[in-house]
Amino acid sequence: MTNMIAKTGMDQRLAEIITPVIEDMGFELVRVRLMGGNTPTLQIMAERPGGGIEVDECAQISTAISAILDVEDPILDAYNLEVSSPGIDRPLTRLKDFETYEGYEAKIETADLIDGRKRFRGILAGVEDGEVLVNLDQEGEEVTVGLHFDWLAEAKLVMTDELIREMLRARKAAGIVDETKFDEIESDDDAREEE
Repeated sequence: MTNMIAKTGMDQRLAEIITPVIEDMGFELVRVRLMGGNTPTLQIMAERPGGGIEVDECAQISTAISAILDVEDPILDAYNLEVSSPGIDRPLTRLKDFETYEGYEAKIETADLIDGRKRFRGILAGVEDGEVLVNLDQEGEEVTVGLHFDWLAEAKLVMTDELIREMLRARKAAGIVDETKFDEIESDDDAREEE
């Protein structure tokens, strides 16, 4: 099975070390990547099982992970640790993500060519027998394709006005955000009506 949470051998080793710590704190690991550069960055995305995470929770996870990584010492050189939420246009790394975000637009890339292509963009239509279902627009006609989860290399939600509105609604319902403190999101349709 593909592992979109941790791709490289080092990412997988890091995931083995940090997953129990994150889970003991009541969170789930969404993705881990050790990215190169002059000073490498260890990027960790986590969230609560129902979705969402706050800045102070990221700081708590960072503190706990730093302690275990100091003991295990899997990274030889100096590095920066970055703990964050998956964000609105989040990566889809687990099979359950494709069910959770059914009805939203996503970009999906496969490891190998599937019917002559590797990149797919469409509306998520759920999961069936280990396949991710995607509604694609092919020459003006909607076609549903099934991609085995094992075939996937990358997947992420596409940021749309609908997705932003839904995330704000969910945060408001959870009592996390007060929409009265923000400017209203204006869609393209609203702007056209004003002209």
